[in-house]
Amino acid sequence: MWWKKSKALVRNQAPNRFSTHKNPREKEAFFVRVPCVTLREETEWVETVETGWNTLVGCDPERIVRTALEARPGIELVWPYGDGRAAERILDFLGRGNILTMSKGEQS
Repeated sequence: MWWKKSKALVRNQAPNRFSTHKNPREKEAFFVRVPCVTLREETEWVETVETGWNTLVGCDPERIVRTALEARPGIELVWPYGDGRAAERILDFLGRGNILTMSKGEQS
């Protein structure tokens, strides 16, 4: 399979980069801040591409290796998933009496 050969080249020539053809790995690489080269033409995790941590290269072996060798970390300060305090904010909001009530006729 072409991606096994390309991944082996990347692993040998650019060990501090990550290459994958599976989409969960793209996000894992983003979370641990490792540049990722994805061997596909599209991704569900567009934020990993938009922040520079992931590059889509398709199936061209030369492009895969070249991109992996040139891969650099993305924007370090960007974290598109919030600050981890959503539950705290919701509880604070509800604790201030901001609870919506519905009569039985309005419930679906």
